[in-house]
Amino acid sequence: MSSAAWWRDGVIYQVYPRSFQDSNGDGVGDLRGIINRLDYLQWLGIDAIWLTPITVSPDADLGYDVADYCDVQPAFGDLKTADELIAQATQRGMKVVLDIVPNHSSDRHPWFIDARSSRTATHRDWYVWADARPDGSLPNNWLSAFGGPAWTFDRKTGQYYLHNFLPEQPDLNWWNPDVRDAFDEIYRFWFDRGVAGFRIDVAHGIVKDRELRDNPPPTADDPPSIHLLGQRPVYNTERPEVHEVLRRWRALADTYDPPRILLGETYVLDVRSISRFYGQGDELQLAFNFTYVHAPFQARALARLVDESERIIGVRNWPVWTVSNHDLSRVMTRWAGGDERKVRCALLSLLTLRGTPVLYYGDEIGMPDTPISKDELQDALGKRHWPQPRGRDPERTPMPWRNADGAGFTDPGVRPWLPIGEAKRNVEDQRRDPGSTLHFVRDLIAIRRQLPDLHAGTYRELPAPEGAWVSQRGSGTTVALNLSDQPVELREVRGRLVIGTARSRDGERLDGRLSLEPWEGAVCSSESI
Repeated sequence: MSSAAWWRDGVIYQVYPRSFQDSNGDGVGDLRGIINRLDYLQWLGIDAIWLTPITVSPDADLGYDVADYCDVQPAFGDLKTADELIAQATQRGMKVVLDIVPNHSSDRHPWFIDARSSRTATHRDWYVWADARPDGSLPNNWLSAFGGPAWTFDRKTGQYYLHNFLPEQPDLNWWNPDVRDAFDEIYRFWFDRGVAGFRIDVAHGIVKDRELRDNPPPTADDPPSIHLLGQRPVYNTERPEVHEVLRRWRALADTYDPPRILLGETYVLDVRSISRFYGQGDELQLAFNFTYVHAPFQARALARLVDESERIIGVRNWPVWTVSNHDLSRVMTRWAGGDERKVRCALLSLLTLRGTPVLYYGDEIGMPDTPISKDELQDALGKRHWPQPRGRDPERTPMPWRNADGAGFTDPGVRPWLPIGEAKRNVEDQRRDPGSTLHFVRDLIAIRRQLPDLHAGTYRELPAPEGAWVSQRGSGTTVALNLSDQPVELREVRGRLVIGTARSRDGERLDGRLSLEPWEGAVCSSESI
């Protein structure tokens, strides 16, 4: 594949550095640990790794509160180790994508420390400040994504500052040109070190309404999540001015050879909104479609959603999909309920859609959520709302590399930063077993690379019986999934069953009929590979 198009043709693997591999026995994963596992990722067939934030942070929100955008969190290593990681990945044909957090900084960032020192401070206007209303109430009705008002009063300067997340995460003021210039320099700092691009946190929400108007109440057409919130976040997210910022970043990224990529956390739950973040091919190259991961694991629901996404995003733009991430319950738990058949169907769907798949660490072995007790909690969201909602720690627990004390993640006898789940499901044992979910994912990634239909072909939904989802990729490949408890029979499927969730069927010749057992999937092709 061409270096300029790797993000279209390849598979991205999301690493949560704190939980991937501990190299020094302190119970916390680190950059050296990731370097030590690059051979595994190369064996798996990964084209790029995306690292959640590795920058300096007090960890109020575990890295998403940044105190220095141009240095490495000491627990993870240093800039020299980051450079080595990029170089070692490059030697193995893999790219490195970093997380960047432009919506807010840490309250311990030098910018904010200066900003709250006085109303005339150099960096005062780098953040969003407002007076109380005449009646003494909050500046407006905006709510934090973590619960409660999005405003905190600063006693020293007598104004409120905005935080769409924790109070320790003050929102930056993207109307200020100095903020825009500062982030241009941050982008260049990492691009010049060889980073292939950025996953942009809260890409849809960095610009706020200049007048700080109240959000309106929900309408009948709004999804349940908006009704639960009690307001439509139209003034603190998805402002039209955000596209000006995205175009600026894209122009900067395109000055590099090959162009760096911008992968947006476009956390909007209306498919109609997603296409806006591609612009006219001059904004994000990839905009996450979270409607997919939030859909029920049902054939009709998923087929309808993908069909709508295809129509709205269009053939010119390139979708990006995932079935798990660091903020969402793992697919093995959320969709599969611990059922190996179901998780293979989910992974087959992810790796065969038109677009770029993002695989979350551990999903390739069917890693489930890990139960977390109150005294084990690390996540600020989990601590705030214990016992409901559940917080995000269960999907962030350490990777089980082998069935042993420490699970190969850390040294025996060391207490990891979060508890290790059931180590009987681990990389070492599944790597030895050709029939494992790990080998299924590896083989599917290889087939995806070999079959042009799968990594570049168009998508078209095909007629299917109740409970089944069938699509055609390109001109000669059929992807069939039976997401039901009843067997189904499909007609007009010819060629060869290239790979199935039931591996005993691989290579089976098809004469026009394909029978699928409950929760079984297959990729069938008339092409030879």
